Amino acid sequence: MDDGTPAQPNGHATPDEPESAYELLQRGLGLIARRHHAQATIVLERADRLEPRRGSILEPLGRCYFMTSQLERAVETFRLLLDVDPSNHYAHYALGRSLIRMGRREEGRTHLRLAVALKPDSRLYRGGLEHLAPDSAR
Repeated sequence: MDDGTPAQPNGHATPDEPESAYELLQRGLGLIARRHHAQATIVLERADRLEPRRGSILEPLGRCYFMTSQLERAVETFRLLLDVDPSNHYAHYALGRSLIRMGRREEGRTHLRLAVALKPDSRLYRGGLEHLAPDSAR
């Protein structure tokens, strides 16, 4: 419906209309790219409230929690991401890393092993597992 209000030339929401989950996600990803993880967390939490259980939002939100040392929230977010997509290799890797940082090494090791099993050619995943213990990559 056209109310006569001119549209924003860049396609973004006007001051009277809230940003969509997609716009918030894009803004959050831009903040992550500039290493502004705390600010990105706020933006991505808003996107998550608009569209809960979206893997495309949960993954960067979990990364922001991890990068800002909100490890309980990172674990919760990566577990939710695995509920949405149990075969998400990155979610297993990130959950494993989060658990290890919390001192829950064996539980973390399990998720690192799952990440390697799901994507065996990943140097990142193998490196994380090998760094934990030399014999754990087997």
